[in-house]
Amino acid sequence: MILRSVVATLQVELVAVERKIWSGEATMVIARTTEGELGVLPGHAPLLGQLAEGGVVTIRTDSGEDVVVAAHGGFLSVTERGVSILAETAEISSEIDVARAREALSRAEGSDDPEALDAARRAQSRLRAAGEDA
Repeated sequence: MILRSVVATLQVELVAVERKIWSGEATMVIARTTEGELGVLPGHAPLLGQLAEGGVVTIRTDSGEDVVVAAHGGFLSVTERGVSILAETAEISSEIDVARAREALSRAEGSDDPEALDAARRAQSRLRAAGEDA
């Protein structure tokens, strides 16, 4: 008899306004919401959370790889069917231009302008998602 390890998974959809970012099976989702960092495993209670501005979402795929996404604004919904993440904008870490994000961060630093503060948060999120110091 062959015993196989069965890992429970979640169906995850991560969508930004402009496009679908990622869809598939995952064993865990970690996201920063306005209420704090949230980890979602299979069987999690239903909830609706607002994504924190300049946050990072990590999706642990069923193959064990992490999909790391810089997500800006939006919502996370957990139902018995899975997890839906609806972001205003989102970028997978492999698509992030680190030099451009650093440049945007340095342009926005030191300003009290709300748009500059938003730009700084987005740049910091991109850098964190890319594994760089923000």
